[in-house]
Amino acid sequence: MLKFKIVFIFLLPLFVISQNKKWPAEKLKQDLTLFKEIREKTNSGLYKYRTKQQIDSIYSWAFSQIKEPKELIDFYKIILHITDFEGSLHNDTTLPDDFEKTYSSGNVFFPYPVKLIQNRLLLNFENPEIPLGSQIYSINGIETSKILSSLFKYYTTDGYNITGKSIGIGSSFAKYFQMEYGSQKSFLVEYSLPNQTQKLTKTISPVSNEIRKENFKNRFSLPIDSLQYNRAKNKYSFKIISKNTVLLSVHTFVIGRNAKDKQHIAYKKYLDSCFQYLSKHSEIQNLIVDVRNNGGGTDPNDIVTFSYLTQKAYRENASAYVNFQKIPFPNYFVYEETNIKKQREERKDFEDELKEEFPKFENGKYFQDEKFNPLLQPDQNRFKGQIYMLISPRIASAGSLFASLVAGNTNAIVIGEETMGGYYEHNGHTPIEYELPNTKIKTQFSIVNLEQDVPKKTNQIFGRGIIPDHEILQTFEDFMKNRDTQLEYTLKQIEHK
Repeated sequence: MLKFKIVFIFLLPLFVISQNKKWPAEKLKQDLTLFKEIREKTNSGLYKYRTKQQIDSIYSWAFSQIKEPKELIDFYKIILHITDFEGSLHNDTTLPDDFEKTYSSGNVFFPYPVKLIQNRLLLNFENPEIPLGSQIYSINGIETSKILSSLFKYYTTDGYNITGKSIGIGSSFAKYFQMEYGSQKSFLVEYSLPNQTQKLTKTISPVSNEIRKENFKNRFSLPIDSLQYNRAKNKYSFKIISKNTVLLSVHTFVIGRNAKDKQHIAYKKYLDSCFQYLSKHSEIQNLIVDVRNNGGGTDPNDIVTFSYLTQKAYRENASAYVNFQKIPFPNYFVYEETNIKKQREERKDFEDELKEEFPKFENGKYFQDEKFNPLLQPDQNRFKGQIYMLISPRIASAGSLFASLVAGNTNAIVIGEETMGGYYEHNGHTPIEYELPNTKIKTQFSIVNLEQDVPKKTNQIFGRGIIPDHEILQTFEDFMKNRDTQLEYTLKQIEHK
């Protein structure tokens, strides 16, 4: 993996675009044409899950949508359809900050957090208007199923995965709804009370972005899902559950920037002490590895953790490649530096890194040198008992790479819900960003196409996340009691065994 990382800090244009302004179709077509060319040149995962014919088809649709002038928000939604269709959780497309602030100012947001439980949209906030746990059927006459499908494009996942979109819905439902359907003067909510089927209606008032955020911080499910949306203060922990079972929780791999970082060194020492303890206590035969909140991070945290769970030599990935060694369309590239001279130096450093790590050109691709993907050995204190791994839709990037290695190359029994990160492969490691010249919409994606070092499994479908051996979903009753459904199920399995 490249040690060099691009940090995107840039100056925004000193103007505010009216949310009612319509852009000339010709300007929008220019941006869309450049957007397509950039992704064809730079995005090594463009045809990972879609054929060239399918990609060409969605662009034909996109161009057909801009025959007339359009507002910026409507053009943005077209771009979102494309980036979501590609199928990479590292795709991120954003509006100019000034526009978004203006577009979303005032009391325009749905006031209460929601959560998807067993495909039902539930109110996730104690309030005096609509009781906690009520099921929402429609908002302002729009059925929930239609709302959800229209919001999926705002939160990208790997391949054809849908479960991971629940993370975006849970954290940003009000924001997505406002962007999709515009500012609302009020919300007519059709709902039913908990454990009832009779439909009721209630009109509630919108709130500001500040109140929306505050309500989300105080959502009812905070004790269970708090780590899904916030960087964990305690990034990892080791807990003795019983005389024969322990729980290792790794909530993130954002533990230092590289192998020499003090945070990573401390993490490695912590793992050493944990697994030395296990090797000395042979009566402990069950290890629960909880990575349900792990949205990724940096190397080598994921690979080091795996070294304590595997019994055989392994690699981080089976293969990796990029599409270029020299940055295409440099005039639209978003640099960390603002000084022209320093931008040239930054670009040269980045391209030198690419040439070193991906030197071999074959069939239009630059493949990774093996020294960046060496054969690694299990740790001497590796665990030799039964592993149980808890997974969820939150798992992504380095988190899903780790979970894939565990699911494919150990005796782990996998429990929970499908991950948003792919089992077989993904695009990751090195993000880059471009800014479209007319609309100033920014698009970010990762350029390294990775095939993970995992075997084919009958329950693993290409284009999907890691499929659990035991699919265990939180029930409505467990939601209302803030009960950890997956962990309780796992402990019962161990007890019965």
